[in-house]
Amino acid sequence: MTVLRVATRGSAQARTQAEVVAEQVRATGDGIEVELILVETTGDQRPDVPLHTIGGQGVFVKEVQQAVLDGRADLAVHSAKDLPSTSTPGLLIGALAARRDPRDALIGCKFNDLPDGATVATGSVRRRAQLGALRSDLRFVELRGNIHTRLGKVPEGGAIVMAMAALEVLGIVDELSATTAVDPRPVDEMVPQVGQGAVAVECRVDDAVARESLAVIDDPATRQAVECERAFLAELGSGCSLPVGAHAVLLDGGGLQLRTFLAGPGGTYEGVHEGAAEESGRWAVDAAQLARRAVEA
Repeated sequence: MTVLRVATRGSAQARTQAEVVAEQVRATGDGIEVELILVETTGDQRPDVPLHTIGGQGVFVKEVQQAVLDGRADLAVHSAKDLPSTSTPGLLIGALAARRDPRDALIGCKFNDLPDGATVATGSVRRRAQLGALRSDLRFVELRGNIHTRLGKVPEGGAIVMAMAALEVLGIVDELSATTAVDPRPVDEMVPQVGQGAVAVECRVDDAVARESLAVIDDPATRQAVECERAFLAELGSGCSLPVGAHAVLLDGGGLQLRTFLAGPGGTYEGVHEGAAEESGRWAVDAAQLARRAVEA
């Protein structure tokens, strides 16, 4: 029997995502068993500190990746939005599972019903920039913690912002909607974070068994879209701390559409770019260069 050890964070969302991946891997062939390895990350160790002050992107993945590099695990399961835009040496993304709902959602009070000066809780600088551009009267406060902790911090008369995919993973959308407003915002209004809604599974570059198993569960449409989004982010640079979002979808006929967002001292840039899927990496780079020039102008 082949045993593949899967490293994951210990949060309810992360464990559920890893368990889904484990079931998919088990189904790839007889004689394959999967074992979960729980890892605590920097982001988990400092739940009360704003993410942008402790490193932002990567704070939920580095220790999980290290478990694979050290040989303590064979696979690493992440929310794709948490991955840095450049690959970690020695690892590759062997699978991008079929994407869930990528949209952001306000929970507590619907966006159009928020009173003047309402409080919105979110730890995301991207979400603050986008909502602030739509409603300059809104007041923002920090929000950290696991999903259930955050759901308990809805401001009176206001809202928190969460990813719909996180609610879907735990299967609580209907239960939550029965007691409070759940208001998903369209991607042309709030461009999601790169990779939002997708689950990425990494393995060692030289691990043929893991790579073969992951190839079976890889979703081609999700991979095309997320790789285009990651190309946009990579061109902006791994050190980019500006509010940024990107969301790609496959079009009828095989093309790809990339919607982008970037905010900075020079203003806010939003763009929509379309082209052939096989050329998406090139025009994602072009879009990033255009966005950078726009916000630096």
